[in-house]
Amino acid sequence: MSDWRSMEKYELEKQYSPSQWSHRMAADDVIKAHVAALKSGTEKARAVSQTLLDVPYGDGEGEKLDVYVPNISSPDVPLIIYLHGGYWQFLSKEESGFMAVPLVQKGVVVVAVGYSIAPKGNMDLMVAQVRRSVVSVIQQYSHINGLYLCGHSAGAHLAAMVLSTDWADFGVTSPIKGAFLVSGIYDLLPILSTYVNEPLKMTEEVALRNSPSRLVPQLTASSSACEIVVAVGQNDSPEFRKQSEDYFKSLETAGLKVAFEDVPNTDHFNIIEQLVDDNYHLTQLLLKMMGKS
Repeated sequence: MSDWRSMEKYELEKQYSPSQWSHRMAADDVIKAHVAALKSGTEKARAVSQTLLDVPYGDGEGEKLDVYVPNISSPDVPLIIYLHGGYWQFLSKEESGFMAVPLVQKGVVVVAVGYSIAPKGNMDLMVAQVRRSVVSVIQQYSHINGLYLCGHSAGAHLAAMVLSTDWADFGVTSPIKGAFLVSGIYDLLPILSTYVNEPLKMTEEVALRNSPSRLVPQLTASSSACEIVVAVGQNDSPEFRKQSEDYFKSLETAGLKVAFEDVPNTDHFNIIEQLVDDNYHLTQLLLKMMGKS
């Protein structure tokens, strides 16, 4: 595949339009089905767990968490933070509790993070918010046995930025034991000239400082003990797949504990939707990482 820099604008836009690549349904339909699946899963999660909704982690309007707590009490309680996708401009924590369905039944606390999507929020703000949300969780849930991270699409980018945090700035030691980065973007430069950047209004400077692919030395310094899974859908676009493969290789080269999961028969959307199912491959991997399989 040619380098993104040599692509015509229409081709680059297609590469970064995940809905164009699903083999299951038309582009508009796959997005509608995605939102419906996430909402349905979140409603189910709220029915099977105790919930603490709209817990503030900062003073901003969008700086709130939803916490899904198991009904069973156990001294061995891992906690996983989920960062939603939606190209930094769509979706919210309101439909981001779906993965709690199989996890709370195994004694895992699930936290869905809200952040200020564009155009209200910009990239620097969103990265700062998700970092602060993690620090807030560490402070509020000091008794947990292991903190984990999962992000999808734009949320995988934000999760990778969290892993690249200099925790000394927040007065905490590296808190995260494991991370799942699902169908993410790790180099923001290719999207600068696409429709994706219209509400974000990123400059090249902003894109460079918020590209995890350029922050691997910082991630190595701050998250060296973290177990990382980089996952991508078989039917993600070639450019999305390349982003995941390149990021995985750079983490592997840096000597980190990282695995690559190329998930068969999935596209950009159902690769994450299926986390409602406890028999799904990624759910099983997640439970295994947390010692709950």
